[in-house]
Amino acid sequence: MYICEKYKRSKNNIKRLIMKVLVLNCGSSSIKYQLIDMANNAALMAKGLIERIGAEVGEFTHKATGKDKYYVQTPVKDHEVGISLVLNTLTDENLGVIKDLNEINAVGHRVAHGGEYFKESTILGETEIKEIEKLCSLAPLHNPASLLGINVMMKILPNIKQVGIFDTSFHQTMPQEAYLYALPYKYYREDKIRRYGFHGTSHKYVGPKGAELLGKKFEDLKIIVCHLGNGASICAINKGKSVDTSMGFTPVEGLIMGTRTGDLDLGALLYIGEKEGLDFKGMNTLINKKSGLFGITEGTTDMRDIIAGKLSGDEVKTRAFNSFVYRVKKYIGAYTAAMDGVDLIVMTGGIGENAFVVREAILKDLKFFGVELDVNANKEAVGIEKLITTKDSRTAVMVVPTNEELVMATETYNLVK
Repeated sequence: MYICEKYKRSKNNIKRLIMKVLVLNCGSSSIKYQLIDMANNAALMAKGLIERIGAEVGEFTHKATGKDKYYVQTPVKDHEVGISLVLNTLTDENLGVIKDLNEINAVGHRVAHGGEYFKESTILGETEIKEIEKLCSLAPLHNPASLLGINVMMKILPNIKQVGIFDTSFHQTMPQEAYLYALPYKYYREDKIRRYGFHGTSHKYVGPKGAELLGKKFEDLKIIVCHLGNGASICAINKGKSVDTSMGFTPVEGLIMGTRTGDLDLGALLYIGEKEGLDFKGMNTLINKKSGLFGITEGTTDMRDIIAGKLSGDEVKTRAFNSFVYRVKKYIGAYTAAMDGVDLIVMTGGIGENAFVVREAILKDLKFFGVELDVNANKEAVGIEKLITTKDSRTAVMVVPTNEELVMATETYNLVK
């Protein structure tokens, strides 16, 4: 059952239970959150962000619906202090939106890596937490932070159900030929080295939403979702299931990203490592934080700057723009071949939703696949849901803003209602 149907069913049953869901996305030094009222058409009650946890001075931004934005700089020693700050603010007489914490019925946690164990979202208990701990070696930058948030929330609100929503779970339907690396098989058998894919919550929302806006059944379509942002990935969805995606064992594989290489000949990495005297940590920093658009331009990750440079004839920005676009087009072609066709292409993410110049560059050469771009509609589609192909286009292309927090809240609600 896909997310839009589940959400509709949630609304039909919602009168039986008042349900406010807090969704948390904990990073190593940050906490993003939203409080969503599932009894009121999944209305956003409040959202916020804590940054620089553990630094001398942290930053806290909070916005309650219908109230002014609140911002303060304050020390946030650790995640427990940070989450306490969030909960105190949500119940504050002036800044808050609830009277006490008993109004929070469940908490949904974003977890980057679910491995092969977590094939769907799940209520978290002792067994599930131990499994997430085992997966920390596969996602050392992300899963430990998620665990911090889960453990702190269980300590502060021990009687509230906690739910894990995994970035990888949507892609667990990939066939073996799509996820297996051509390494000695023992590395998969013993260490589970394989392609997992990420951005699952985004692909899970955007694919069905695009089909719904098109007036088609999700399960009847061959869909390619392009999540284009600082982190970027493409997903091939055939009859409602992910059959391939561009990210792999880690989020480094695939498209050119803000600071990540995307696809790279490992021989080149080994050559650079030997030439520059880099250890594994140094090579990891190179491919994750110093490459991508930042590396090609030697300084910027912002696609707005790159577009402006291309339009003004800047050679450096132009090569970054062209490289980014080419990689996206190549994956669209590959996934069209893998699915023996495509009915719908969906653009989402910060770049996909807003950068009409990038979308035009990607789509203008896809006439072979039946894409007939409506140039005016494409220019109008900035941060809104919109069909950007003509009525004669055999393959539809839509812009659909992603809503990962809604997926998290809906998955949480459906598990605990």
